[in-house]
Amino acid sequence: MKLGMVGLGRMGGNMTERLRRDGHEVETYARTAPERTAGSLVELAGALDQPRVIWLMIPAGDPTEHAFRTLLPLLEDGDTVVDGANSNFRDSQRRAAEAKLKGVFFLDAGVSGGIWGLTEGYCVMVGGDEEGFRIVEPVFRTLAPEAGYAHVGPAGAGHFVKMVHNGIEYGLMQAYAEGFELLNGIPDFELDLRQVAALWQHGSVVRSWLLELLEAALAEDPALEEIRGYVEDSGEGRWTVHEAIESAVPVPAIALALFARFSSRQDESFAAKINAALRKQFGGHAVQATKTGDRAS
Repeated sequence: MKLGMVGLGRMGGNMTERLRRDGHEVETYARTAPERTAGSLVELAGALDQPRVIWLMIPAGDPTEHAFRTLLPLLEDGDTVVDGANSNFRDSQRRAAEAKLKGVFFLDAGVSGGIWGLTEGYCVMVGGDEEGFRIVEPVFRTLAPEAGYAHVGPAGAGHFVKMVHNGIEYGLMQAYAEGFELLNGIPDFELDLRQVAALWQHGSVVRSWLLELLEAALAEDPALEEIRGYVEDSGEGRWTVHEAIESAVPVPAIALALFARFSSRQDESFAAKINAALRKQFGGHAVQATKTGDRAS
């Protein structure tokens, strides 16, 4: 089928290539990509015949909102917009309601697969009207491996499922991080961490694709000397914890994994300074001075 792709970054570019390899005709627009086939969102919409399908694969938030606001007046009854970014599911519910007033389908598609999706396929979690889903299903079928896509519910459901997926990802990554830090922290055994990561991929209950990726990272840099321990978050973990609080659902592992990412960005923890100061005050315990001072007690 023919569709328009907005965004040709690491995900959008590879998705476009995978679609074209399977015979889909893809018109593209990205502000800075020289390989785009349209010079603007207006030109992209004009290059598609009805019923149009336009897939947004750009950052969530303002960029997605701007694209949606620009495209909606250009679209007509029966057209479809797919948001494949990690948008907040409540924004997706709002956009779907606005699109429906024009007779336009809005699908929120949570997409997982990263830079490996071109060859391995993408897991696609789709929310929105069933009719709109059926229109775009040939695209989902191409992008995903076998059994790798599903219509998970009404508007917002796709991005909600992807949000929780990413929250779980935070917890899994943190568990591996802490376990391998402990393996690395006992000098008695001088463990080969790459060997352990490879071993656990065969028959172990903790085997996973993340563990395969960890082995690859350790193969490239056994002591991870070239990587700073600074871990960003793109928002989904925060939303997951927020929704859990609002729903009174306990998610302690995901919450602590999120806070661990915050801690990774601190050059010096003020909370740790408070702890050290209190130990000195009530127990006379020694404290370490800052680099510009001397050891104090």
